[in-house]
Amino acid sequence: MIDYIDPEPRYSDATIANGFVFLGGQVPEDATASIQEQTRSVLAQIDALLERCGSDKRHILEATIYLADMAADYDGMNAVWDAWTCPERPPARACVQAPLANPGWKVEIKLTALQRPSAADSAPSAR
Repeated sequence: MIDYIDPEPRYSDATIANGFVFLGGQVPEDATASIQEQTRSVLAQIDALLERCGSDKRHILEATIYLADMAADYDGMNAVWDAWTCPERPPARACVQAPLANPGWKVEIKLTALQRPSAADSAPSAR
């Protein structure tokens, strides 16, 4: 069974299958904010979405981070990322430069996580 979280015609915010949580790309709420503020916004959205899916940042398996300008924003994004992640459980990660859909967005993050063992049977179903 696959659960679709907040499905729209083109995508869902997340899907859950066999205990795996797949988050779609999360983007900042304020396209005029600094890279640090945009990264904090995205990570807060990820925290909330993982919680809804019965997971958390301690269960992230991999993350892909897209930056609009690697040279300008890599260090600022990493400062926020490093403060947010669990140092004893760092996920596999890739960070690439890519043009983003909104020219004001500096960062987009997608990731895969596992549900917490106790949450796998009680995560919301939104098929």
